Amino acid sequence: MFDRVQRALDLRIAVAEMSARRTAAQHVSNGEEEDYPNRIASYSKGLPHNDLGEVDPTAFDALRHALAVGEPELFERIPLGTTGGRRLTNPQAGLAFDLEGADGQALTIRPAPRIDSAENSAEMVELYWQALLRDVPFTRYDSDPRVGEALEDLNDLSDFRGPKEQREVTAGTLFRGLTAGDLTGPYLSQFLLRPIRYGSLTIDQRQETVEAGVDHLVDYDDWLAVQRGAKRAPQRTINGLFIRNLRDLAHYVHVDALYEAYLNACLILLADNTPVDPGNPYVNSRTQDGFGTFGGPHVLSLVTEVATRALKAVWFQKWNVHRRLRPEAFGGRVHNHLTGAASYPINDEVLSSAAVKKVFDLHGTFLLPQAFPEGSPTHPAYGAGHATVAGACVTVLKAWFDESHPVRDPQVVSKDGKSLRKYAGADADQLTVGGELTKLAANIAIGRNGAGVHWRSDYTESVKLGEAIAISVLQEQKATFNEPHFLSLTRFDGTRVQI
Repeated sequence: MFDRVQRALDLRIAVAEMSARRTAAQHVSNGEEEDYPNRIASYSKGLPHNDLGEVDPTAFDALRHALAVGEPELFERIPLGTTGGRRLTNPQAGLAFDLEGADGQALTIRPAPRIDSAENSAEMVELYWQALLRDVPFTRYDSDPRVGEALEDLNDLSDFRGPKEQREVTAGTLFRGLTAGDLTGPYLSQFLLRPIRYGSLTIDQRQETVEAGVDHLVDYDDWLAVQRGAKRAPQRTINGLFIRNLRDLAHYVHVDALYEAYLNACLILLADNTPVDPGNPYVNSRTQDGFGTFGGPHVLSLVTEVATRALKAVWFQKWNVHRRLRPEAFGGRVHNHLTGAASYPINDEVLSSAAVKKVFDLHGTFLLPQAFPEGSPTHPAYGAGHATVAGACVTVLKAWFDESHPVRDPQVVSKDGKSLRKYAGADADQLTVGGELTKLAANIAIGRNGAGVHWRSDYTESVKLGEAIAISVLQEQKATFNEPHFLSLTRFDGTRVQI
C-alpha cells in the first residue's frame, strides 16, 4: 500500500513539473485603455455611465484596481450603475488555479482588434448584417436578395477575415467558421439536428425559439439604461422547431448549458457506434473493452471536464488582459458619432457601410440590434466563453473519435422549421465526424455573434485557446493510465497533433 501511495505522489510531482515547464504566456492588450483614457474602447457594462454611454472613470478605476490587486473585498466596492440592476459576471474566475492541465494564466490570445482598425470595422459590418439577416433560413442564403447585398458590402471591406472562396465572401461562406469542415455541407452541424439517445430516452432536437422580427436595444434610451445595468424581462418563446436561422441559433446559445452541444454530440457518436481514434488501446484488444478508461463513461466525463478549465482561462483574458467592449456598446459609439453627439476614432469603413444605413432606415438609430432583451452578458467580449468551451470540448471529441469517419445521410431543416429533409448538395458525401465537430464549435460560437453579443475574432481566437487547454489536460492525463495509448487530432489551424 505504501508503494502505491509513493507512486501516486511521484506521479503528481512529475505531472506538476510537466505543467511548470510550459512557457509562461506574455499577456498583451491592444493598448486602447492607455490611448483612450475616457475608456470609450473598453468594456464597462453595468457600471455608471453618462448620457453618451461613456463610463464613469472612478467606477472603471475601481474595477481595474480590484482586478489588479485581486483581494475579494475590493470587488464588493465596485460602483454599479443601477440599484438592483445586473451584477458583474464572475470577475474573480480568472484568478483561480487549476490542478490539471495548463494553468489558466499560462495561455494567451492575441490583442483584440482596436476600434480604430479596419479589422474591427469589418467585424462590426458583419454583425450588422447578421442582425439584418437573423430571420433568413440558412437554406435560403443562396437565393435571398438581402444576402446578395450583404456579400457586396462585405467584399468591399479591406480587412474582413471571414472565410472566402477565391478571395470573395459567397453565400457558401457567409457567417461560417474558420476550418475546411465549416465550408462543407449544410450550414448547421448534423450534431444540432440528429436525435440524441440519452439512456432510455430519445431526444428530438426540435428547439424552443423566439418570435421572428423582434430585435432589442434599438431605442437609445433603452440602450443607455441597459449599459448602466438595467434588467429586462425575457422574451416570449415558441416551441417545437428545428434551428432554421440565426435567430433560432441565437436563442439556443442564450439558454444552453455551455457544454450541452458537445455532450449531445458525444451521446450521438456513442449511440452510432462511431469508430474511436486508432490509438485507443482497446481498438485491437482480443479480450477487453474500455469502460472507466477509454470507454463511454470516460469520454462522457472528459468532454465536460474541460469546460470549466476553459472558462477560467478565458475569464482571465476577458477581465484581466483585454476588457474589450461588447458590440452593443460599440454600436452606441457608431450612433453617437454619426448623429454628431460625439466624435470617436472609429475606422471609416463601418461608418459608410450599407448595413449601418439599413439599420437606421429600419429603427431610426444606428445601434446594433440585439437578439436578447438584455443585450450582452455583464462580462467583457474577448475572448468568448462559449467559443473557448467549444474549442476545448470539440478537441476532446476529435481526439477520442476517428475524425475521418463519414457522416452519412446529412439533413437540413425545412423552411418552416418543423421537419428535416435530405441534404442534396454536391458535397453531401464529403461530411466527416471531424468536420461536423469543428462546424458545431463554429455554429455555437457564431450563434453568439448572430445575437449581437460577440465579435468574429472572439470566436476565432477563443476556440484555439480552448483547444490548448484540452490538449494540456490530455497530455497530463496520459501519464495516469496503465494502458499504452496515443490520441491524435486535427487542430483548428489544420495541423495534426498526437498525444
